[in-house]
Amino acid sequence: MSKLGTILPLPQPFPFPKTLAFCTGAVAVLAFAPFSLSWMALLSLALLFRLWQSATPGQAFRLGWWFGMGFMGFGVSWLHISIDQFGGIGLPLAIVITMLFVATIALFFGAAGWLGRKLHGNSRTANLLITLPAVWTLTEWVRGWFLTGFPWLSMGYSQLESPLQGVAPIAGIFGVSWLLALTAALMTLVCSQLTSAPVLRSKAIFKPLLGISAISMIWFSAHLLDGHSWTAPAGDPIKVTLIQGNIPQELKWEPSQFGSTMRLYTSLTRANWESDLIIWPETAIPAFYHLVKDDLLDPLAAEAQSHGTDLLVGIALQGTEDKSYFNAMVSLGQERDSYRKRHLVPFGEFLPLKWLLSPLIDFLRIPMSDFSAGDDSKTVLNLAGYPAGISICYEDAFGEEIIQALPEAAFLVNASNDAWFGDSLAPHQHLEIARMRALESGRFLLRATNTGISAIIGPKGEIQGLSAAFEKAVLTREITPMQGTTPYASIGNWGIVSALLILLLLSLFVSRLRQAGR
Repeated sequence: MSKLGTILPLPQPFPFPKTLAFCTGAVAVLAFAPFSLSWMALLSLALLFRLWQSATPGQAFRLGWWFGMGFMGFGVSWLHISIDQFGGIGLPLAIVITMLFVATIALFFGAAGWLGRKLHGNSRTANLLITLPAVWTLTEWVRGWFLTGFPWLSMGYSQLESPLQGVAPIAGIFGVSWLLALTAALMTLVCSQLTSAPVLRSKAIFKPLLGISAISMIWFSAHLLDGHSWTAPAGDPIKVTLIQGNIPQELKWEPSQFGSTMRLYTSLTRANWESDLIIWPETAIPAFYHLVKDDLLDPLAAEAQSHGTDLLVGIALQGTEDKSYFNAMVSLGQERDSYRKRHLVPFGEFLPLKWLLSPLIDFLRIPMSDFSAGDDSKTVLNLAGYPAGISICYEDAFGEEIIQALPEAAFLVNASNDAWFGDSLAPHQHLEIARMRALESGRFLLRATNTGISAIIGPKGEIQGLSAAFEKAVLTREITPMQGTTPYASIGNWGIVSALLILLLLSLFVSRLRQAGR
C-alpha cells in the first residue's frame, strides 16, 4: 500500500485488502430490501473510503473493483435464474454469464476509486470529504445511463425510511447517495481524530466534534425536509384495484394455459367493477393485441364502460406497417389508448450491438426477444378521469424518465413481472426502487405485478397496500390524485450532477492554487 498515511488506526498495509474490499461490498447488500439494514451502507462506504485513502490510483481501482464484485455479485446474483430457467442454456453457463456481467459492472466501482485517488490534491481531508463522495455519486449516475444504464442498487435506495429520504424530492436518488457518502466520509474522519492519541490530550478534541456536528446537521435537516409536502391533492380519492394472477412464468406463454389465465383475470376483474381503475400486470395477456381484440378485449371494454371503470391491461402490440412489436399497456373502458415501453432491457428485450453479438447468441442458442422501443413523448394515459404516468417493469429504475410524465400525471403506474427471477432478492429490491420513484415525484404509485410484490405506494414512499409474493391476490385501496411539482421533478438529475461537478472543479482549482503558491 502507499505511504500516504492513515485515516483510521488500522495496520498498514491491510492484511488481505482485496478480500476485505470484496467482503465490504458483499455486506453492503444487507442495507437494501428485504434486509433494510440501512446503517450497513454507511459502514461499508466508510471502510471503502478508508481503503481508498491509503491506496495509489491503481490500487484504488483494484480495491473498488473487488468491492463491486462483492456488492453486485451478491446483490444481483438473481440474474442467473432467468438466464438458466428461461434462457435454456443450463446453470453452469448461466452462472458464467452472470459473473461476466457482474465483473463488468464492477468496473464502475473501480473507476470511482481510481478517479477519487487521481484527483487527490494537497489536502487529504478535502480528498476524503469532497472528492470521494462526489466521485462515488457521479459514478453511480454514469452507471445509470452508460450503454442504456444499470442503476440497480444505487446506495441511496438503502435510505428509505431513514432521515436522508427527505432529500429525495429535492435531489433525487443521487442526492441521497451523495449525502450518504458524505456522512460515511465524515464518520471516517471523526474516527481517525477520536483515536489519535495527541487529540485525546489536547484542544484538538474540538475537531471531531465539528465532524459529529456536521453529521447531525445533515441528518436533522434531511429529517425536517421529510416532513414537508411538495404536492397537494388534485381531486377526490379514486378507488383502484390491482390484479395479481400469480401465473408461473414457465406456463405463462403455453397456448394450453391461455384460456385458464384469461378466465382467472376476467373473473377477478368482474368482481371489482365498483373500482374506478383496475390494473393487470405486464403482459398479463400472453398474446398479441390484434389476435384477441374481437373476442376478448372489445367485450371487456364494453363491460368496463358500462360500469364506469377504466381497465389497464398488459399485452404485446404489433406494428401495423412492419413486423415490429412492443411491450405495452392498453387502456380499455372510457378511452382506448396505449403506452409502449420506451426503455428496453438489453439482452432481455432487445440485443444491443446486434451486428456483433448475433452470431454468438445464435451459436449458444439463447432465445432472444426483439421488441421495439415506444415513442419517448408518450408517457401519460388518461385513467379514472386523471392523467397517469405509465412505466413498465425495469423503466421505474430510471427516475429521470419517470418524471417526464410530471407535472401532468396525477399518479403513477408501474406494471411488472418479476416472475423471471423467482423467489430471490429481485422483487424486494424492485419494490424499493418503486418506492423511491413515488417519493421523488410526490405521487401515489400503483405497482401491479404477475407473481408479486404488488403494492400501492403513497407520496412519501410509504407502502399503503401490499400483496404477498407467489399468491393470487387482489389489492384494492383508495388513492388521492396529486398535483404540484417536487424540485427533483423540475430539474431532474442535472441539479445534483451539476452541483457535484462544480464542487469538484472548485476543489481542484483551490488545490492547484495552493500548490502554485508554495
